[in-house]
Amino acid sequence: MQTVGEVGERGLIEMFTRAARSGGGGDVVIGSGDDAAVVGSDGPVVVSTDTAVAGRHFRFDWSEPDQVGARAVVQSAADIAAMGGRLTGTVVSLACPPETPVERLLAVNAGIVDQTHAYRARVLGGDLVSSPTVVITVTSIGVLDGAAPVTLSGARAGDVLAVSGPLGGAAGGLAVLSAVEHGAAPSLVDVHAGAVAAYRLPQPDLSAGPRAAPAASAMTDVSDGLVEELVTIAASSGVRIDVESSAVPRTPGIGELGEALGVDPVRWALGGGEDHVLLASFAEGAVPPGWSQIGTVAPGAGAYVDGDPVGSIRGWQSFTEG
Repeated sequence: MQTVGEVGERGLIEMFTRAARSGGGGDVVIGSGDDAAVVGSDGPVVVSTDTAVAGRHFRFDWSEPDQVGARAVVQSAADIAAMGGRLTGTVVSLACPPETPVERLLAVNAGIVDQTHAYRARVLGGDLVSSPTVVITVTSIGVLDGAAPVTLSGARAGDVLAVSGPLGGAAGGLAVLSAVEHGAAPSLVDVHAGAVAAYRLPQPDLSAGPRAAPAASAMTDVSDGLVEELVTIAASSGVRIDVESSAVPRTPGIGELGEALGVDPVRWALGGGEDHVLLASFAEGAVPPGWSQIGTVAPGAGAYVDGDPVGSIRGWQSFTEG
């Protein structure tokens, strides 16, 4: 089995480039393989970057390499959708130890390319460097197709809050894998395969972002946990947000999973991140089909769940989590 150190940077980049030359729409003028990509657009360009570090954001013993790559694209592309944008391309930087097997990185790259193509976009190039651990950085580029961007600061008193899909699946799947690692029966992974799949590769409908944009006053994706996003929108918009936990749609099966693990699944739906469904505010009566209304926006400040201030249930805190 060849390693990255044996093949070298140029050889591996050529392998990546061959995989990335096809796919995508007509927005790409020059794609992967040159010094930089060239993307055409008649209006504003939306750009967002996310980084995933092995051992902190993903584990190769819990996910297949292609799932790791695809997941990195989803989390970055979700930020484009949250602005109301349509993904046109991704730029990828990979860092890894020289002893990393080439086939592992090729599988990561395949996941990146396939997920990017699934969004009708193209991988536009990137960088490859040596590092003590595997680090994947995906920069997503999108366009608004003439629409105005939807920001975090637009929620207004009288609006309602809604989400584009169910929550809690990724956190439930993570709980399954952690429980098995700490002695639970391995069959738990098969019994709750849906939650595990939601953790390994969330599949939110990101096309819901641009479709909802004309009606949305504020929007974001649920990456760090619903309560964290509620706090962010409330602070950015200068409003009070109230959510009813019973109204928050949950990933199918996490109720039974919660019983099996002795965990209230509401905590996964409210505090678990990485589902990447969209959260938005709308004028009353303007919630798009397929979205679930979960709360209201009022004068004041802060985020509240079932009438209580957000406190004990919190989402992912990047610099305080282990």
